[in-house]
Amino acid sequence: QLQASGGGLVQPGGSLTLSCAASGFAFGDYGMGWFRQPPGKEREFVATVTWSGSSKYYADSVNGRFTISRDNAKRMVWLQMRALKAEDTAVYYCAAEKGLATKYAENYHYWGQGTLVTVSS
Repeated sequence: QLQASGGGLVQPGGSLTLSCAASGFAFGDYGMGWFRQPPGKEREFVATVTWSGSSKYYADSVNGRFTISRDNAKRMVWLQMRALKAEDTAVYYCAAEKGLATKYAENYHYWGQGTLVTVSS
């Protein structure tokens, strides 16, 4: 299971950190990703990190503003978001992919329930 938390209302230019707690599977064997679904739009890739944490990949729209990280001992993954924009408003999902860390949602085996981030003044 994956439990995402940390969403909320933030002003443009602000920062927010999302957390995702994992249980029930071999966390260290999985790449972890964050995806988001803006209102009225399809789900899109945000960021992913390999099982070791050594490699990270970002969508162009968030590169340089968002940082993904993980702690295998704590079975946690985070998404630090800064310089938030209105277009970052979305439901954010964490997900786990066995062995790899890709940007393709269909490759991910486990999904969290989502946490809403609203960027508005």
